[in-house]
Order: sequence, then C-alpha cells, then structure tokens
Amino acid sequence: MTDELAVVTVTYSPGPHLDRFLASLSHATDRPVTVIMADNGSTDGAPEAALERYPNTRLLRTGGNLGYGTAVNRAVAEIGPEADYVVVANPDVQWGPRSIDLLLEAAARWPRAGALGPLIRDPDGSVYPSARELPSLIRGGMHAVVGPVWKSNPWTAAYRQDRQEPSERPVGWLSGSCLLLRRAAFDEIHGFDERYFMYMEDVDLGDRLGKAGWQNIYVPAAEVLHHKGHATGRDPARNLAAHHRSTYTFLADRYPKPWQAPLRWTMRGALAVRAGLVVRNSRRQRAKGRR
Repeated sequence: MTDELAVVTVTYSPGPHLDRFLASLSHATDRPVTVIMADNGSTDGAPEAALERYPNTRLLRTGGNLGYGTAVNRAVAEIGPEADYVVVANPDVQWGPRSIDLLLEAAARWPRAGALGPLIRDPDGSVYPSARELPSLIRGGMHAVVGPVWKSNPWTAAYRQDRQEPSERPVGWLSGSCLLLRRAAFDEIHGFDERYFMYMEDVDLGDRLGKAGWQNIYVPAAEVLHHKGHATGRDPARNLAAHHRSTYTFLADRYPKPWQAPLRWTMRGALAVRAGLVVRNSRRQRAKGRR
C-alpha cells in the first residue's frame, strides 16, 4: 500500500468551510495527503484560494454542477491504481484527531470492508445517526411518511439505529459525508450511481457494496464534526424535491419487476404528495423568516 493518501472533496462555493477542512486534515493522519477538489462550478473563489494556500491540493473542474456522486467518480478516476484507499468527504467536515488513521486501522481489521465511516458530530456536539440499516419498504416507508410528525416512532428508530450505543460493527450503509473507501470495492461496483444528483447515493452505494460481498463498517473511535447544510441550505425546497426523487429511484430499483408496477406507482404518488407538503412547509418557514 502506498503511504500517500488521496482525499476527494466535492466543492460548490464552499466558503470558509473548505479552509477549515484543509487546515484540520493534518490532525487526521500522519500520512502525506493529496486533496482533489472536484469543483462543480464554484463562484466564491474558495477552491482557487485553497490551491494557493495548500500545496497538497489539486483542482479538478468538472465542467458544471454534475451532482455529488458523479463528481466523486470523476475525481477517483484521476487517482492512480496504486492507491488502495480513497477518502471521500464533504468540504464542511472538520477532522478529529487521528480520524483517518483510525479508519485505516479498522480497515486492516475488516478485510472485507468496502466502506468505513467515522462517528459524525453535529455542530452542537450531538451524534448524528450516520450508520443505518438499509431502508426496507416498511421501515424506510414508515420513516419517510410519519417521521416528520412523529419523531420517536419505532420505524425511524430502527432505521437510524438510534437505540444502539456506538460500536465498531457492520451496518447497512454509512453517511457519504465522510467515508474511507477501499479502492478495489469501489471500482468493482463502478463507484457511485450517477443517476443520483444528490441524496441517496450513499444509501445506494452501501447497498450495492453489500450485494457484492463487501461490508460497510462503522468506526466510532474515529470522529469528525460536520458543519452540514452549506450547499443544501441555499434552496431547501428544490433540494427536498430532489431528495424525494432520489428516494423513488432507490426504491423503484429494488422493486423492478412488471408485476410490482402498482407498488412503484403507489410509492411515486406517496412521495410526490409528501414532497409537495414538505416543500410548501419549507417555503412558508422561509417566508416567515424574512418578515
């Protein structure tokens, strides 16, 4: 295994988050690191400024806002085959002490680990449920339908694994905001599915890794802080609608047979109704905030 490690981050006008991401990276590992910024059309100058300040960075312009998974795939394709591992993380991640080294140590303990993810904390210090079960039709469907109005429902708790203490273990999928990917596994399943513009691409990745015989391993000894929402918060209504489209794509792929068509129609209709309700509520909240 080469000592140098490739880190991929997708930038889209990341602002000051990117500088914090790069500055804290020295705390995460003792290895030499090359950071590839897959830029989806930033206009704030942050990636260019990072190039001048951090000599270990490279800027890959994707040519437009291609979406998260597609940009990651483009960046990974630029990394030589000698790299056994690739780190993929959002630019609004702040690295904890030895967080990447701890993920690499766990990868040695789990030789069939295709993806490994750290414990992720929100800015208030709370633990984000980044290691989850795969969303079955019942569990995922009920989480989607009743979750917004009944926060403590049992389907959401089971899906998010809220009642489990953090422990190193295999899970269904891991948050794409910070992942250590085994290159052989990532290449075997051809990376992220590029039909997903944003949302659910990490769920799909975890599912396909599992089906290919790889594991998704949660490693809570490694910690990062995620200052989330810098990109999704710009147009919440648009992004909520994108989330529902991605959810339908994921579920429809898992129920593709002709006789399952009525189920797909039902899922599409239910998600469309929910998307409309959530988007309208988001717009009302934004309108109130402007008053």
